Amino acid sequence: MTKLSRAADDADAAGPLHAKRRGRDLKLVGVAALALITIGLLYRDGPNLSFSYDHLRSQYYEALTGSCATPKRSPYGQFPARDDPFQLIPCTNATWPPALDDPDPKRSWARLFDPNPDNWSWGRATPGNATRAGDKYAARGIYMCGYIDVPLDYTNGSDPRIARLAVTKFLVAGPKSKSKRTIVIEPGGPGGSGTAYAWRSAEDVTKRLSDTQFDVLGWDPRGVNASLPAIACYPSNAYRDRWSLLTGLYREVSASPEAQLELADAMNEALLRACWEQHGDLGRFVSTAFVARDLEEIRKSLGEDELTGYLVSYGTGIGQTYANMFPNSVGRVILDGTEYVRDHRLLGGFGWTALDNVTDAWHDGFLGECIAAGPEHCALARSRGGDPVTVEALESRMETLVKSLVQRPIPSYSESTGPSLVTYSSLVIAIYMTMYNAEMWPTVAQMLYELEGGNSTLAAEMLDKFEWEYNPSLTPSPFPKAASDELGTLVICSDSYDALEPDNGLEWWSSLWANMTSKSWIAGNSRFFDVYPCRHFTTYWPKPAEVYRGDLNHTLKNPVLLIAETYDPATPLRNGRRLLAEMGSNARLIAHHGYGHSSRDKSACTDHIAKTYILEGTLPDEPETACYADGKPYRHSTKAAGVGSKAVDPVALWREHLRELAYLNPRLLG
Repeated sequence: MTKLSRAADDADAAGPLHAKRRGRDLKLVGVAALALITIGLLYRDGPNLSFSYDHLRSQYYEALTGSCATPKRSPYGQFPARDDPFQLIPCTNATWPPALDDPDPKRSWARLFDPNPDNWSWGRATPGNATRAGDKYAARGIYMCGYIDVPLDYTNGSDPRIARLAVTKFLVAGPKSKSKRTIVIEPGGPGGSGTAYAWRSAEDVTKRLSDTQFDVLGWDPRGVNASLPAIACYPSNAYRDRWSLLTGLYREVSASPEAQLELADAMNEALLRACWEQHGDLGRFVSTAFVARDLEEIRKSLGEDELTGYLVSYGTGIGQTYANMFPNSVGRVILDGTEYVRDHRLLGGFGWTALDNVTDAWHDGFLGECIAAGPEHCALARSRGGDPVTVEALESRMETLVKSLVQRPIPSYSESTGPSLVTYSSLVIAIYMTMYNAEMWPTVAQMLYELEGGNSTLAAEMLDKFEWEYNPSLTPSPFPKAASDELGTLVICSDSYDALEPDNGLEWWSSLWANMTSKSWIAGNSRFFDVYPCRHFTTYWPKPAEVYRGDLNHTLKNPVLLIAETYDPATPLRNGRRLLAEMGSNARLIAHHGYGHSSRDKSACTDHIAKTYILEGTLPDEPETACYADGKPYRHSTKAAGVGSKAVDPVALWREHLRELAYLNPRLLG
């Protein structure tokens, strides 16, 4: 939720007069504080005087923090605004929501306001905005941080508990502005951070969808990241890493799949018990239906009659649920990378619905487009031994390489982490991650080519970057806490809580594991582990407070725009078509012909339809429109330039890719 200011390191924008006045105020505060301390020392031992030294310390603290003095002001006025339901203040490194047990959260939050604009988080300068004399930030948008309190349990009005949702809002026209509409964004997961998504993408989203006319708001769904309570069931990331070594072993490398299944099941039972011990009944209140209710509270707090949204991946599941729970609140909403929430009601349904798409993306996309691009753009298209490289031959080579790791991992070494192994499990999950973003394909192709040739250095450097959440080489965070990874598990299991397990229990799950890995060696294991913990969910939370089990064909105030991709590794095109068939005239569909997850494989056709919809509210007359990516993998990305040379740092590109996956699908990194 916090970010370093992007502002240039210039002189104080308020000028020298403001600096002198502030210096005088600080001197007065210091004198007052010393006087209070002196009085305390004189009278704390007095026999007949009533005096509270704790109260004195409190007054001293308030004097130092400025809460007893005149409110801190900036050249742009005071924040938060008195009537702002989000309590927005300019984002700095200190702007984390106040604790749930804070007796005066608004006061604590207001203390975090830094009046110096040089410390705020400004956006990129936009040429269309006029610059005012003496205001170096006039042409920039700004990131504002805040929070909103919502009921923890919407079904029980007598329960006083709340969830505190962290929000980050990018204001396109500066600190005191508000656009006609606000594009609410959500990146996926479940468990993806909307505030992190806003930091990373808000400026690009508003440019792409509204020509930088509309503000953008991202929020951390209940249980996620900076929202409170955040659901982590390990005391630190190091403990999670420790047990993942044992429980995350893939079926192909398990000496006994049955024994491995029992081990993972025992750990899942321990994990959900830990969630219960640490968070009690919170597991009842994290379903997608409750997240949809939170989204409606956000819309109302924005003061807008209808929701404008860009919801991606699992965010489309939130959007489908929202649209049918609040049909009269639906404005201009885009669901990109479309899930079909009926699948999530089935036992294990979240896991097995896109496996064939991953296989097609690997064969037709990663390998096929590599051969089409040629050795200049894709290292794997280079011949080994002089023979022409075909898709079939390359697929056979890669199968040989990957399967060899089942028998023996490849030893390696890197200066940053020391000795390491390139294992089957780590390489396969890396390939799966790669399917989410075609811009990474040249980098991963280079890594596989070198690994095949006996050089494991690049593979070791890249694979080590995502296997561990705890990194001892990093400076400790000022807000140390375990990642909220377990929230995703609780959401998935809540939404399918009433999908009954067959009487044969573990035998059924064993068969599902075998079927999923047989259907996709790339995604089968990872997707199975997403759903396997759910067999223990109802032991601790027999019934969520609310799940949505209604139809998806309610008449909406405005139709929504669906975008579904032909080679999406997580949300295939058939999801969008099934949803369109049920929603009927309440939706239109773009069949986006490209690679990667959601419509990130840029298409001018897709962008034109989406922008026209957000700005004007108009959609194509036809139920489905075909759009095609503007370029081809390996050739259209500027990041791919210089493959096989020193021009690009492949490890840096991979690290950037992992940062994006952390909010799109955090379970891939767990």
